[in-house]
Amino acid sequence: MTTDFWIDGEPVSCIPVTDRGLAYGDGLFETVRVVNRRLTLAELHWQRLEDSLNRLGIAVDIELLMSEVAAFLSLQSAPDGVLKVLITRGSGGRGYNPAGCSGARRILSFHALPEHPESNRYAGITLYPCSTRLGHNSLGYNSLSGMKHLNRLENVLARAEWGGTEFQEGLMLDLDGLLVEGTMSNLFLVKNDTLYTPALDRCGVSGVCREFIMRQASGWGVSVIVQDLDESALPDADEVFVCNSVNGVWPVVRYRHTSWQVGVVTATVRDRVLEVLNG
Repeated sequence: MTTDFWIDGEPVSCIPVTDRGLAYGDGLFETVRVVNRRLTLAELHWQRLEDSLNRLGIAVDIELLMSEVAAFLSLQSAPDGVLKVLITRGSGGRGYNPAGCSGARRILSFHALPEHPESNRYAGITLYPCSTRLGHNSLGYNSLSGMKHLNRLENVLARAEWGGTEFQEGLMLDLDGLLVEGTMSNLFLVKNDTLYTPALDRCGVSGVCREFIMRQASGWGVSVIVQDLDESALPDADEVFVCNSVNGVWPVVRYRHTSWQVGVVTATVRDRVLEVLNG
C-alpha cells in the first residue's frame, strides 16, 4: 500500500467518482514546502485553509487533519518535498445542491520539490504576458477571491499559453486589465524602497508567501502598500518579483519591452524568505 497518498487517514490513492471535488471543484487545497519533515510557514497555511473552509461551509477537524499530516510525513522516505493537502466537500449526488453530502474528504499527497534552475532565484526570470483573464467574484463573505479553491481552470489555461524555456512564469490580469498575479505566484513591485502588491479583493489567490512578506516587511525596513495596479505601473517600478511558498522569491528581469535589475530590496526579501523555506 502506498504512503504517497492518504485519504481520510488511510493509505489510499483513489477517490470515488461521486466526490464533489472531482465533479464541481468543490473544495480547497494547500501546497506546503516540507524541510526535514517539517512544514514551512505552517501557521499561515492552516490559517488560510481554516478561513476558506469556514467561508465555503465545509466542516473539517483541523486538529485531526494536523495529526494526520504529522503521521503521513513521518512515513515518507524523503525528508524534503511538497505536501499537498486537498479538502473536498465529500461525495454527493448529481447536481449542485451540497445538501446530503457524506462529509468532507481529507486527501494528502507527497511530491518531490520542483526542479527549477537556481538562476530563477538569483539571475531572475522573464514573465509571459498571459491573455487569459481572471474573472471577478467579490460579493460579501462568500466571495471566492483570495481562496486557493479547486477551480483553477483560468490558471491552467494561462499556463498552457507558452512552452519552452524563454519564460519561467506568466502574468495574469483581471477583466478590467488590472494586475493580479502569476499563474502560480503573487506579484510585488518595488518603487522608492516601498513594496506594492495588487489588491486581491475581486480575484486571485492570497498566497502564503505574500502574506509572510507583508507581515515581516516592516522588520526588514520596508513598507508595503496594497492597491489596484495596472500594467502602466510596471515600467515605473524600480524592481519586480514574484513569490510563492514552495519556490520562494524569483526576481523579474523582463516583461514585454521592460527590463529590470535584481535590486537590493528584492534580494533582501528573497534571502529572508529563503531562510524560512530552508528550515
